[in-house]
Amino acid sequence: MWYEREPGQYEDFHATALYCPRCREAMPVRSRLLLVLPDGELHEYLCQVCSTSVGTKTVKQGPEGRLIVT
Repeated sequence: MWYEREPGQYEDFHATALYCPRCREAMPVRSRLLLVLPDGELHEYLCQVCSTSVGTKTVKQGPEGRLIVT
């Protein structure tokens, strides 16, 4: 049986724990904004214990989310 999902039900995921190569186990992470791109934002995930970079995430924005400065 298939269930219909509401539109936008799983639009964005936030990591709470990722594998850290320095700590050698899954550790809690924090997100840091690295770069604002024309089509979205680039975020970096850092281990909360040792501050090692453990991944990145690009958050895409639609045309309505763009800010144009002239």
